[in-house]
Amino acid sequence: MKTYAPKASEIERKWHLVDASGQTLGRMSSQIARLLIGKHKAMFANNTDTGDFVVVINAEKIRVTGKKLTDKSYYRYSGYPGGIRSVTLGEMLQKHPERVIEHAVKGMLPNSRLGRVMYKKLKVYAGDKHPHQAQMAGQKESDKGSAGK
Repeated sequence: MKTYAPKASEIERKWHLVDASGQTLGRMSSQIARLLIGKHKAMFANNTDTGDFVVVINAEKIRVTGKKLTDKSYYRYSGYPGGIRSVTLGEMLQKHPERVIEHAVKGMLPNSRLGRVMYKKLKVYAGDKHPHQAQMAGQKESDKGSAGK
């Protein structure tokens, strides 16, 4: 019996629309990462990008549990002495709500060239409007849905 390896021409990519309003950040992010990686497909191979495109809307309406709005921090470092900066989750949600979801999903993808290719298929928007209506229109209505499917 031969091992099946999907070819790039055989991979069929779909577009998934995820509404983030009222969903918990971590649970939703893990479902989005699963769609980006392609684990929901029968032709999944961990050395090939078989995942789909994911569009996330209403990023500013996500839900977090506990005291994460004040206690969870995002750090960045300039490389200079004393150049570390931190921003809390609450501040990040006010200024750049799409970055919160992007950061959570990126941490769940492989840390390799393949993971960077998968990450490019993620589109996150703060409001409920997005410029990908044409890609969504090409699919049947049953193909669209939340990340829970």
